[in-house]
Amino acid sequence: MKSTIEELQAFVSIVDCGSIVMAAERLRQTASGVSRALQRLEAKLNITLLERTTRKLKLTQEGQLFLGKARRILNDLAEAEDSLLKLDEDISGLIRIDSATPFILHVLVPLMHEFMRKYPNIEIELNNHDQVIDLLEHQTDVAIRFGELNDSTLHAKLLCRSRLYIVASPEYLAQRGVLQHPQDLLAHDLIGFSQTQHLNTWPIQVQGKAFGARPKIKASNGETVRQLALEGAGIACLSRFLVQGDIKAGRLTALFEDQIELHYQKIHAVYYLQEHLPKRVWLFIEFLAEKLREYL
Repeated sequence: MKSTIEELQAFVSIVDCGSIVMAAERLRQTASGVSRALQRLEAKLNITLLERTTRKLKLTQEGQLFLGKARRILNDLAEAEDSLLKLDEDISGLIRIDSATPFILHVLVPLMHEFMRKYPNIEIELNNHDQVIDLLEHQTDVAIRFGELNDSTLHAKLLCRSRLYIVASPEYLAQRGVLQHPQDLLAHDLIGFSQTQHLNTWPIQVQGKAFGARPKIKASNGETVRQLALEGAGIACLSRFLVQGDIKAGRLTALFEDQIELHYQKIHAVYYLQEHLPKRVWLFIEFLAEKLREYL
């Protein structure tokens, strides 16, 4: 075989990352080393795999054909290596996980100790973005996303469906009065989202249609909305994973439970489309799905 695994990894990573510099970061190598690996591969094959300009890289027709075969070789090798690990506890490596801040704080953080005790050789990196990110650009193994998915380049596993609650603090209700009918919301202070507008549509009918909240105060993520509700700033609509502990402890009161239209927010684990998912990532996704069954 003319090509080496290192050269194939360099080529595939450059394509996936879109640049030699980002591929070098992903492979934890120098940019010059990755560039030389690509040059060696092209010299051995006597073809140009990637056309280089000062602004971008573009696959040649030969490069497109070779890319699929190179991916299969690397995936088969990774699968063969995983098959040699007889115990899940022996699996090692880094998992980069991305999610919105509230999900990290209320769901992932409480589960991390148990996961790492179960798989002591796996390393975890938690990154929080409250907006959808490009997994390749941010070198992310798995991301947690909410609602319907539109990106066809990603694989997804449904982890749970978390219902929505309309909540307020007992202090706010004592000061402003208990709400009797959904239309009473029109006369109250509401807390909502500044960047994710569809979250300002609440699962209750007001004047014959779904209630579109007009928040007096807005925030960019659910944890801030939750904290505002706890402080008595107004009424909010939040997912179960955020407020179930507060409702149980009496810090927040669930409103209109006999009138609310049960709406469940889908929560998925998504990862980049590839034939072979690293076993450490698969183990994390399965662990999370098992733990979140209570939300279904």
